[in-house]
Amino acid sequence: MTRIYSFHGGIHPPDNKRQSLGAPIKQAPLPSRLILPLQQHIGKSATPIVEVGDRVLKGQKIADATGFISAALHAPSSGTVTYIGLQPAPHASGLESPCIVIEADGLDEWISKKAIADFRSIQKKALLDHIRESGVAGLGGAGFPTDIKLNLGKDHIINTLIINAAECEPYITADDALMRERPDEILKGVEIIAHLLEPSKILIGIEDNKPNAIKALRDYIREYQLPIEVVVVPTLYPSGGEKQLIQLLTSIEVPSGSIPADVGIVCQNVGTAAAIYRAVELGEPMISRIVTLTGFALGHRQNYDVLMGTPFSVLLEAAEVDRDKMFRLVMGGPMMGISIEDDRIPVIKTTNCIIAATQEEMPPAPPAQPCIRCGMCEQVCPASLLPQQLYWFAKGREFDKARHHNLFDCIECGACAYVCPSNIPLVQHYRFAKSEIRNEEAEQQKSIQARERFEARQARLAREVAEKEQRRKERAEAAAKEQARKKLEQDQTTHATPNAEAELKKLKTAASVARTKLKKAREALKNAEDKDLDGIEKLQATVAQLEEKAGEAERAWQDASGAKQ
Repeated sequence: MTRIYSFHGGIHPPDNKRQSLGAPIKQAPLPSRLILPLQQHIGKSATPIVEVGDRVLKGQKIADATGFISAALHAPSSGTVTYIGLQPAPHASGLESPCIVIEADGLDEWISKKAIADFRSIQKKALLDHIRESGVAGLGGAGFPTDIKLNLGKDHIINTLIINAAECEPYITADDALMRERPDEILKGVEIIAHLLEPSKILIGIEDNKPNAIKALRDYIREYQLPIEVVVVPTLYPSGGEKQLIQLLTSIEVPSGSIPADVGIVCQNVGTAAAIYRAVELGEPMISRIVTLTGFALGHRQNYDVLMGTPFSVLLEAAEVDRDKMFRLVMGGPMMGISIEDDRIPVIKTTNCIIAATQEEMPPAPPAQPCIRCGMCEQVCPASLLPQQLYWFAKGREFDKARHHNLFDCIECGACAYVCPSNIPLVQHYRFAKSEIRNEEAEQQKSIQARERFEARQARLAREVAEKEQRRKERAEAAAKEQARKKLEQDQTTHATPNAEAELKKLKTAASVARTKLKKAREALKNAEDKDLDGIEKLQATVAQLEEKAGEAERAWQDASGAKQ
C-alpha cells in the first residue's frame, strides 16, 4: 500500500462537478465545418500536407509534425479542404492562428485504419513512431507530444509510472466520466506505456471525490490482475499538477528546472493513456476527446465526445445554451481557464472543459486593491514560491529578478489569486512576466544568431581576402622564379660566348707577340753577324727558343680557331 504524502499549500474551492455527471458521455454532433489549428500542442506547429480543394477522409493525416517536439494533425471527418490560413483560435491572446478548414460531407468516411494487433511483438521505436504519427499529445495539460515523454532512451531509468487521474480543478469532469465508462481503454493504454518505459511500479493517483471512477478502475485491475495500484489522495487543489501529484505519491520533489524523468518518474494523464490505446490497438489517430460542457447557462450539462475542430458554438447549441443568461464563456476550469469572446473558435487537443456561466455563477472580478502583504498567497502556493515578491517584480518589470525567484516554476494554478483579499489578478501578472521574458529570450536569440551570421560573413570575407592574397603571392613567386630561371639561362648563354672569344683573342695575341719577339731576335742576330759582333751564339740560342714559343702559340691559336668553327 503506497503511503500518501503532502505538498506545500493548496486550497479547497467548491468543486461544482456533480452538475455535469448526471448523464453518460454523449456523442457531439458532427459540425458542417471543422477548424483545425496547426498548433494544438507545445512545440513547433504542424506543417500542412494538403491543399485547398483536396478531399480528405476521417483519420487522414493533413499536417506533419515539424521538428523534434511537434505533433501531427488528422482530419476528424471526411470532407473537402476549403481554406488554409488564419482563423480565430483558442488562445489567451485572442489572436488568429494558422488553421486548416474542412467542410464535412456528412459521410464520416474512414481511411484504412492501421492498428497494431500485438504491440509487444514490434520494436519499441516502431511503436513510438506509430504514436507520433497518430498525433497523440497530452490531454491533461499543455499538450506535450506524448512520444517525446515515452522516448527517453538510456539516459533515464524510469522507476515509477504515475497516471494522473486527479482532475482537481472545479467543474471539469471529463477524466472522471472517461474512467467511469471506459476504464478498459485507460488501463490498456497504461499497459502500452508500461511496455515502453518498463517501470518497476505503476500508480494511478486519483482524488477521493471520484468514488465511481475509483471503483471502475479497481474492478478492472482486479479482474485482469494488472500490476497497477490505484492510490486515493485527499481532494485538494491543485493535487492534479504533475509535480504536486508526484510529491503526494512519492514524497519526491522535482528540482527547479528539471523534469520528472530526471528523478526516475514519468507522469501521464488518463485521457492520454486512452488515446494511446485507440491509436495503437484501434488504429485511430487523435481526432476526438472528451469535453465537459457545464455552467448554469446550459440546459444540458454533461460530457461530450467531441471531434477536434468542432466550433464552440455547435457544442453550446447541442447543450441548449441560453444566451440571455450566459455572462461569461470560459475554456478550461475557473482557476486556470481563459475567458472566450468568440464562440467560433474550435475544440483542440487541450480543450477539456467549456463553461457557459451566468453572472451569478461567475460575477465580475472586483477591482484590485493595494497589496496588504498578508502572506496568504505564499501559504497556498503549491510550488513553494513567493507570489507577492513575484508580483512586485512583474509589476516593476524586473524580469531577471522574477526569473531568479523561479517564476517559471509557477504552474498558474490561481490559488494565490483565489485567496488574495486585495483581489489582485496575480496569475495575469505572472503570465505577462513569462511572456516578456520569452520575448526577450527570443530577441536575444535572434541577436545572437544575427551576430553569428555577421561574424561568419566577416570571417568568410577575411578568408576569401587571405586566400586571394595567398594566390597572388603564389603567382608572384612563380613568376619571379620563372623570370630568374630565364635570366639564368640567358646569362649562361651570354657568358659562354664572350669567354670563348676572349680566350681565342688571347691566344691570337700571344701568337702575335711571339712572332714579334722572334722577328726582333732574328733582326738582332743578323745585325750581329753582319758586323761580326760578340754574343752571336747567345743570340742564336734566344732565336731558337723564341721560334719554339712562337710555334706553340701559333698552334694553340690555330687549334682554338678550328674548335670554334
